[in-house]
Amino acid sequence: MLATMVARISFSPLVPAITDSYGVSNGLIGVALTGMWFTYGMAQFPSGVLANRYGERRIILVATGGTMLTCLLITAAPLFFLFTAGTILLGAVAGMHYSVATTLLSRTYDNVGTAIGVHHLGGAVGGLLGPIGASWLLDQYGWQQAVIGSALIAGIAFVLFLWRVRPVKPQNPDSKLDRQSTVNTALQSLRRPRVALLMFVTILIMFVLQGLISFLPTFFVEFYQRSTELAGILFAIFFGTQAVMQTGVGVMSDHIDSDKIISSCLAVGIVGFGLLLTSGRFVVIVAGSVLLGFGAAVLTVLIAQIMNSLPEGERSSSFGLTQSVVMVGGSLGSVSVGLLADLYGWHAAFSVLTALFGLAFLTYVLDPTNARPTSRRSEPTDSEQTTAAND
Repeated sequence: MLATMVARISFSPLVPAITDSYGVSNGLIGVALTGMWFTYGMAQFPSGVLANRYGERRIILVATGGTMLTCLLITAAPLFFLFTAGTILLGAVAGMHYSVATTLLSRTYDNVGTAIGVHHLGGAVGGLLGPIGASWLLDQYGWQQAVIGSALIAGIAFVLFLWRVRPVKPQNPDSKLDRQSTVNTALQSLRRPRVALLMFVTILIMFVLQGLISFLPTFFVEFYQRSTELAGILFAIFFGTQAVMQTGVGVMSDHIDSDKIISSCLAVGIVGFGLLLTSGRFVVIVAGSVLLGFGAAVLTVLIAQIMNSLPEGERSSSFGLTQSVVMVGGSLGSVSVGLLADLYGWHAAFSVLTALFGLAFLTYVLDPTNARPTSRRSEPTDSEQTTAAND
């Protein structure tokens, strides 16, 4: 996850340089980044279906190798529309990794929350080091060289995964790739009230995070007139906090009430937004970045709850579909923040993100489904519920 995260996150501190290089607005950059996150989301479901038949290892190798190649293509784009096409392709190949890797972890380990937390740690480390490294390469050489650095990391990940991870038996190697039946089966899982509510909350959080990932460094530069280097460091603080906290909350969710963990993370994130919007003092900005990172860690527990709510036999495809819906909905965060910033300013754009984080908090706390699984076992199937009722 570190490699694909670095490739996507490292664009954040490069946004001002890319806008200058191509002579485009924040809104157009937002469109390019939204395209990347959109295809990242769209790739989740088909990659899960393919993993069911061909195995997770092959799909993850395609994802890491494809990430390396598309990063190199982006650096050679002479026109902005080619740059945009490259980011869209990058999202598609990088998106083949996440749901497949998460399913592989759920098949391998009993403590799903812990496993997902450690997996996310790799992504958060990428989010911590990627912007710092990209900012340094930007200052020394240019934004294209910073993207080449991302390609190098993806290449290393490809070689290590090929060398160290053994092939895993596919869950359904003899199944036909019947798209209609596969989609119908996955949709049955998504119609469960608990899964639907968790997905709605996760979409809100993902929308906010996509906006932050794309424009938080630019917010520091343009709204508070901080340097690009300092903005990269503040962004790294945000991701560093997320790295520490998401591993911790993942472990805790396997042993204590995950509902309290999710509610606490969301509440802390709202406070973090408030600090970022009320003061430009350095210490306040740092505190806000830390609290915002704490709040962002909620995704680990939300995703573990979604996974625990799905039937085990179809987790690759069903979880892939949930992630496609979540990522596609969340991908609109980039273009929305960019357009809001262009039209109404950064304070208005980040105020909207704050309101959405608050909506996620209220929705989760007031959960009308009243079904909050905390164990690894999935919710009972329809046949199980019928049997229980007859008993």
